[in-house]
Amino acid sequence: MNAYTGKILSIDLNTGQFHSENIPDHVYENFLSGLGLGVYYLYSHMPAGCDALGPDNILGFVSGLLTGTGSLMTGRWMVVCKSPLTGGWGDANCGGTFSPAIKRCGYDAIFITGKANKPVFIVVDDETVLIKDASLLWGKDAIESEELLMAEHSGKSKKPSVAVIGEAGERLSLISGICNAGGRIAARSGVGAVMGSKNLKALVLCGSQSIQAHDPERIKSLSKYYTQRIRSQKLQNLVVGGMFPILGRILMGGSITKRIDGMLYTSLLKKWGTNVSNTLGMLAGDNPIMNWKGSVKDFNQRSYHHLNPDRITQREIRKYNCTSCAIGCGGICQFKDPASGQIKETHKPEYESINALGGLVLNADLDSIFVINDLLNRAGMDTISAGSTVAFALECFEQGILTTKDTNGLELKWGDSSSILALIRLMIRREGIGDVLADGSLKAAQRIGKGSEQYAIQAGGQEPGMHDSRLDPQMGLQFSVDPTPGRHTIGSGLYYNMMQLWRFSKNAPKQPLLYSRKREFQASSENAQISVSSSCMKMVLDGAGGCLFALISGLQNWQLFEYLNAATGWEKTPDEYLHIGKRIQTLRQMFNIREGIDPRSNILHRRALGNPPLNTGPLKNKSVPIEEMCSMHWKLLGWEESTGKPLPDTKAEMGLSGF
Repeated sequence: MNAYTGKILSIDLNTGQFHSENIPDHVYENFLSGLGLGVYYLYSHMPAGCDALGPDNILGFVSGLLTGTGSLMTGRWMVVCKSPLTGGWGDANCGGTFSPAIKRCGYDAIFITGKANKPVFIVVDDETVLIKDASLLWGKDAIESEELLMAEHSGKSKKPSVAVIGEAGERLSLISGICNAGGRIAARSGVGAVMGSKNLKALVLCGSQSIQAHDPERIKSLSKYYTQRIRSQKLQNLVVGGMFPILGRILMGGSITKRIDGMLYTSLLKKWGTNVSNTLGMLAGDNPIMNWKGSVKDFNQRSYHHLNPDRITQREIRKYNCTSCAIGCGGICQFKDPASGQIKETHKPEYESINALGGLVLNADLDSIFVINDLLNRAGMDTISAGSTVAFALECFEQGILTTKDTNGLELKWGDSSSILALIRLMIRREGIGDVLADGSLKAAQRIGKGSEQYAIQAGGQEPGMHDSRLDPQMGLQFSVDPTPGRHTIGSGLYYNMMQLWRFSKNAPKQPLLYSRKREFQASSENAQISVSSSCMKMVLDGAGGCLFALISGLQNWQLFEYLNAATGWEKTPDEYLHIGKRIQTLRQMFNIREGIDPRSNILHRRALGNPPLNTGPLKNKSVPIEEMCSMHWKLLGWEESTGKPLPDTKAEMGLSGF
């Protein structure tokens, strides 16, 4: 009874064969489960240099170590593979219902290789694995397909969980993801294209096995404490959505950084979800505007007030909680489909989606954002990359690089919701200019040429999340140094301050309540220690299956290290867990090096780092010394400071010399 099942399932679509494999305890103690188990298995079993869209690529569905143990905020599942978008390590993270479903089948992970000779879906339960014909599902959207599969495989004593691709994954869009729970999506790294390349429409899990834990009473006590801490927060009752721009400018803007209590942010998430960021960071400069070249001067109050989070919650008909979630930041909303005139239900758009389809393209039409977001969820296409690629196309059109001759008469204009919607439809269907854009902005720029690369805002081929490193340099650093570049969920100065890791780790620098923002823009040993601590902590989180929002509510409130020891029976210290995180991160980087990735090629596009700096708005004259910060981060991790390659001594220290 130690939280993990100790088994994984391998399925070969070439032959239709499958087998289970026992995983030794020491693997979990060295890599946890989740992302750590994923990189351990893929590095060991995937041939170096394989085609990311070929049969040798391994597509892994991995559950977290803490999932199903009674711990709160630990229902995340991850997809791992070689990324066809970046050419290196690929992973995507999602909530929903799929993580415990993996473990209820008796496995910690399911790894799929090969390619079926026709569209198929896989059904796994407690005893059997069936590979079934998916011809009637191929071409249907992800939500419709999931509903059909749920109806077909539901029984009196079981409710299946389904991971499925939509049209974007079927058409091998390199910015496609994998969906679950009616439109939740593991969106990044092009994992949907890998699934589509295998002719795999869906994975249906119908297991009913119990999930054990070493000390369930201790877990229950920890969960009770966290629930009480959430219930004690009252800030959400004292503010309304219209106050967020000013509140954000006070808390996040100016020349002084304020250490924000993570539980205060959690209280806002509970009421509004991630939509608080629609306007919370607008006046401080957190929201990238106009393909990262603009500011709130270009998307001012007359525009952003349409994205007031109160306007979104007015459309919410019920809350949505992922598995084991005590916050409930999600919601089911209603919107009017302009094509049919019908009222439809959809998952509430997240902040990242709203900014990528809003301020980034100067679109203030909230109705269109609901329509486009639902369309992308059904197609299984990443909203961050899709919106960013549209922004790239708009700027190319503005500069005369693209014309109506290229777009078959479609006029591309900033803020024109109808042309943005039309372009998204073309991208999903891979028609005309949409085929050029369907694989993200960097691939599109390589196809278009004519100097368009300067307008493709990306890191290593992947578009960055919707938080501006010219406000938070730690965010830009993580965009650049993580083995899956462009990810906004790895670390930032704001996240670090809220999680308060220094309470538990002797290596994590303590932050004062107030300090000069200039300090965050320095390539210092302290900032390097912050970035490395954040990076290792996120690997622990992803090995546990934990939610980022729980982490940044404060580790003194959501006691992850205590949860891990209670679930497994281990007696590891926080620094021992962070050492595991370093091992996971190092092996991910080793995967990239083996695949020929130069870590320096993953550095974020210069424009998004303030080179040249903006000349208007709250981020005026701000720039990030990224090369120096990358070098110090790599050096502190024990990687070669000028190249980012893990050193032999570091590999030996991590027990990775044999990999």
